[in-house]
Amino acid sequence: MTSKTTETDASPDEFIAAITNRQKREDAMWLKECCQRLTGAPAKMWGPSIIGSGSYHYKYESGREGDMFLAGFSPRKAALVVYLGGNIPDQAELLGKLGPHKMGKSCLYIKKLDDIDLDVLEELMQKSTAGALAKYPANRDSAARRSQN
Repeated sequence: MTSKTTETDASPDEFIAAITNRQKREDAMWLKECCQRLTGAPAKMWGPSIIGSGSYHYKYESGREGDMFLAGFSPRKAALVVYLGGNIPDQAELLGKLGPHKMGKSCLYIKKLDDIDLDVLEELMQKSTAGALAKYPANRDSAARRSQN
């Protein structure tokens, strides 16, 4: 089985510029910059509608493996979706401080950034990134090299 979430050559800036809702476009720019700041890597498109920065290689016990972004989001019509994939020990406590949101298994849904505490969001994203690198330690060296460039 192949993941649909693969890095593409499409431009994240062009994707964001095409968002017609001004607030959602501004929120997407902030999230893009946050992802880049947290990973030290430029933003890339992952599939047709996800923007992510950095990457790591995963391999499950089932044998399935692939690459995924370290920090990413998608500015969907109904809500901004921030992907939190890493193990975040104090996730429930942080979500309690975040502001209005919905949480799926690894998807955090936010209507607009003005409604939430951006410092808490950034902390969740940072801990998710650290969790992914802790779970897949072979990626730490390449992530550290990317953040130095």
